[in-house]
This record gives sequence, C-alpha cells and structure tokens, in this order.
Amino acid sequence: MAIRKGVLLEVWEKINYLLNEKQISKKDFINKLITLNPKLKRTGETPSPQTIMGYLYGKREIKIELIPYIAEALEIDENELFSYDIEYTSEYNIRYSKDAREILHLLQYTPKSMIEIIKKSLLKFKILFKQSKDEIDKF
Repeated sequence: MAIRKGVLLEVWEKINYLLNEKQISKKDFINKLITLNPKLKRTGETPSPQTIMGYLYGKREIKIELIPYIAEALEIDENELFSYDIEYTSEYNIRYSKDAREILHLLQYTPKSMIEIIKKSLLKFKILFKQSKDEIDKF
C-alpha cells in the first residue's frame, strides 16, 4: 500500500491506474496474464478470468506469487507496483502522472543551473495554485 496525499493507494488500484495509463483493457490484461501461465501456490492452477477480475476490482486479495506475472503483463518492474512514483502527483494532476515520472527520470541528466530554473518555476505554480484554491474556498 502506498500513501498519496493522505489517501491509501492499494496495489489493485495501482494496477488499474497503470492499465488506464497504458490504455490496456482489463480483458486484454487478463488474457495476457493467463497466457503467462501463473500458478497459484495453494491450488497449483492458473487463476480464472473471474478471479483476476476480482483482483482488479479489489474484491480479492492479490496473491504474492502473481506479482512477477502481473508486472510482466504490464511491462513494468515489480517494484513499480509498490513504489511511490505515481504518488508524485496529486488528485489535481493525477492524469499527468506518467509525465511527472518521466520528468523525474530525466532530471538526472539536467544541469544544476536548469534545475534551479525548474524549481523556481514550480514554486511559482505552487503559489498560484494555493492562491486560486484560497479564492475558491472563500465562496
């Protein structure tokens, strides 16, 4: 579970977010996951489409042995399901999370002088956002 602006983000929510971001339907994800032939430890069988759908809707607990297969189906590193990368955004700009993560990745190549410019610009946006929010809250 990860924390995002005081909201708990469950692994199944993160999976759904990534499906949406990657424009993969639940049906396509389920088919891809089943194709990878994951085996549940308890039964030794591949979970059914209905069971996987239960995972995606948070109705069933995701079994730990499925995590590598889920990550492979999503074409991500397993750790991304448990990292805070998505949480760098807020409810205000959640749909830009992918862009925010790309920016964070690219910062390692950015010269210090440019980082200072970016930081100043972002601080200005923060002030404008807070001012706008305060104005709205007055109503």
